[in-house]
This record gives sequence, structure tokens and C-alpha cells, in this order.
Amino acid sequence: MKIAISGAGIAGAALAYWLLRAGHEPLIIERAPALRTGGYLMDFWGVGYEVAERMGVLPAVRQAGYQVEEIRFLADDGRKVGGFAVDALRDLIGGRMTSVARGDLAAEIYRSIDGRVEAIFDDQISAIHEHDDGVRIALQSGAIRNVDIVIGADGLHSRVRELIFGTEDRFEKDLGYRFAVFETAGYETRDENAYVIHAATSRQIARFALRDGRTLFLLVFRSELVNGADPIGPAETRALLKRIFDDAGWESGRILAAMESAEDLYFDRVSQIRMPFWSRGRIALLGDAGMAVSFLAGEGAGLAMTEAYVLAGEISRASGDYAKAFASYEARLRPFIEGKQHTAANFASTFVPQTEFGIWLRNQATKLMALPGAANLMLGKSLSDDFALPDYA
Repeated sequence: MKIAISGAGIAGAALAYWLLRAGHEPLIIERAPALRTGGYLMDFWGVGYEVAERMGVLPAVRQAGYQVEEIRFLADDGRKVGGFAVDALRDLIGGRMTSVARGDLAAEIYRSIDGRVEAIFDDQISAIHEHDDGVRIALQSGAIRNVDIVIGADGLHSRVRELIFGTEDRFEKDLGYRFAVFETAGYETRDENAYVIHAATSRQIARFALRDGRTLFLLVFRSELVNGADPIGPAETRALLKRIFDDAGWESGRILAAMESAEDLYFDRVSQIRMPFWSRGRIALLGDAGMAVSFLAGEGAGLAMTEAYVLAGEISRASGDYAKAFASYEARLRPFIEGKQHTAANFASTFVPQTEFGIWLRNQATKLMALPGAANLMLGKSLSDDFALPDYA
């Protein structure tokens, strides 16, 4: 089958790998001029870790990633007031865990198909016309392509979803936060292999020391602090972040100053996508486009890789019957994904405390992680993936 995939990120590239391996002809269409780099640091474990292992990319992913040793919460004056050793989590999952930047993971997956799959960059699908024998897609550049099916793997703000299923507001569940991510070089304070976090009321700043003298920053805050419409463009985003974090204490002044030199400042809502169905006719959705769990779930990338593996497997197993393949894909995954969404939504209410007492309480709770059995009691359920990968040999 000829299968168009909108999006060259983690979900799209992983799907192309498994489709190619099964003898299909994937076509990737990516609106960015090149592979996206950077992005926030993700903990990578669970069923997605197993998919990466089956793909043969796990050694490269681990090499690109970091073995975080500590989550450390700091007060205004830099004193440690909470946190825990990550070994407490790693032990629960048999050491099968690494932390990797979203862009680095996407790059390692894409390398597995580079040169073997047709990929069109700096373009996107502008129209989709389904007919009895396939799908005719028009690209923004004016090109026309004919394929058997179309897969939207183009992220939270999916163009394919908009064209086929409707506007984003019909399916988005806003979890009540906004976040910004950026990198800079030469930030003078470094804490190697420690994820360092400072919380102020309704706001939180984190930094992590990357290789080559670079530092990653993650700023999260409650949506009500926006006080109006979300910012449009880098200038408005910087102004908003300065207003919200100017009095956040700790290193906020230096971090906001470092933000001025950041080349790639990413800002978005913390949202989920919840849809009553993931396909319509010859078009299906994958990853954040159809079932985003939000970064609060902690394993969105791994889930996207799992979804890609299952979708490719069901397409091949159905021998050309795309309707059967899409139905099986959804039946296998929906209970698992909805469970992850439910867990992330519950966690959202405590992610950034609204009061000084809430911050203190959260800090004390993190200290308990050092007690025997506490990590399993507090986080064991969220770290377990109750899903067995099918064998599509």
C-alpha cells in the first residue's frame, strides 16, 4: 500500500519504519524545513522502550540520552528543600529507562529510515479527497499525490485532524497549564545529571545541564496567569514569561535574561486530545494528533511509538482492508491510552501548587521517596504499562 504520513516526528517516523519493514510504501510529508531539534527532556521507559528495542535504535537513544540521578527541589536561596534519587524509580522498572530530549529521540528514529523512505519537507497537506480507490491529497506547494490511505501524525495541532474531523477545540482538553521550553549556551550554574526545580505559587522553573555547555529550561505556570489570550510569536511570549516569572525568586532573573539569546523558544498549552474515534474512511490519526496524553503523562513519546507499531502491524495483518485495520488498532489501544490520559489529568491538579503550603507539602512528599517501598506506593502504578505488545511477525 502507498501510505501518506503527515509528520516526520516520533510517531510518523516510527510508523514509516514499521510500514517499510512490512513491505509498504510510506511517504512522509513534514511542514518544517528540516527535522525539529531540541524540545523538553522526557523520561523514556515502558512499552515504548520495548518498541525502540525491537527497532534496534535503543542503543543510540540511550547514548543520546541522559541518566538523570536526582530530582532536586530548591528554595529561593538555593537550599535543597525536597526531591529524590531517580534510582528509586529506575529500580521499579528494572533499569529500563533513560531521559532524552524529544528532538534527539525523533532524530534517532528518523535515521533508521533516512534514504529509504520518500520524505517531503517544507510542505504540508492542504486538501484531502477520498474516493473509491484511494485518496488524492493536495500539498500547499501545489503538488498532487495519490495514495491508498493517509495517517495524520502531525501533532497536537494536527492539520489532518482539522481537515477530516473538525476544529481543534472540539477535541482538546486543556489541563490548565501553559509551558515554555528553550536552550541556551554558557549558563554559568550547572548541576550535572540533576533535574533542578524551583517552585513559586502557581509557577515552576526547571533547568537541566545538557552536553556541550548547553542548558535546557522548562517554565510551567497555571493558565489563569496569562490574563487574556495566549501570546502570538516570540516577542509576545518573552514579554508574558517576564511578567509571570519576574518575581519568582531563585535564579528567575538570570534565566529570563538567558531567554533573550534563545534561538528556539517553544510555548504551548498543556493539553490532551480526546476523540470518539481515531479514523474516518481511509484517514486515521496517530500520536498527539488523535490521542495526546500531555507531557504530564511522562511517556507521550513512548506511547506514540507503541501506537505506530500497532497501527503498522494491524495494517499488514488486515491485508489491505484498511477499515478492519483501523478498527483493530483502536480496539487494542483505546483502553490503554484512555487510562494514561486519566492518570495524567488527575496528576495535573497537583503539578504546580497554587499556595506556599502546597509547595511545602509537595516537597515533603518527595522526601518520602527515599523510604523503602514508598516509590512503589506513590508512583508504581503510573510507571507500569498494562499493555502487551502484539507479535506481528
